[in-house]
Amino acid sequence: MATPADIPALPVLESAADRLLEAELGNQPPPVPEITTPVEPLFILVTGAPPVGFARVDDVGGHAHLEQLSVHPDFGGRGIGRSLVEAALGAARSRGYMSMTLCTFADVPFNAPFYASCGFAEYSQPGQALAALRIHEAQLGLDELGRRIVMRIRL
Repeated sequence: MATPADIPALPVLESAADRLLEAELGNQPPPVPEITTPVEPLFILVTGAPPVGFARVDDVGGHAHLEQLSVHPDFGGRGIGRSLVEAALGAARSRGYMSMTLCTFADVPFNAPFYASCGFAEYSQPGQALAALRIHEAQLGLDELGRRIVMRIRL
């Protein structure tokens, strides 16, 4: 679990990881989310000291929701992202959640195909809270960068 000392490093880590996403999306940076109502994470997992990867999980409509998974590009390809996903699934399961969801780019290799390899599947009926989250993502401009989908795994 992340400690208060880890939190300041996470935006820098996310920004570094987003550079890979920008390259996949034609060098268009993903929009910076405009959070009008602060969302308290359910939990944040980190790996490394200082952190080289993190997973943020929120509660969205009664699902554990993988809001963010970031691994510093210098540490990519070592299984860190997969380990963080597995740890997040275990932590959500131990809290009594029956499933975990996420929103991602369908055609970016280290997005939907990666999550499918972790056991997630496209979720076509996401419910009101996840549908609202997808509308918010579209309003931020994420859908203009590539096809977005909701995925879910049963715990």
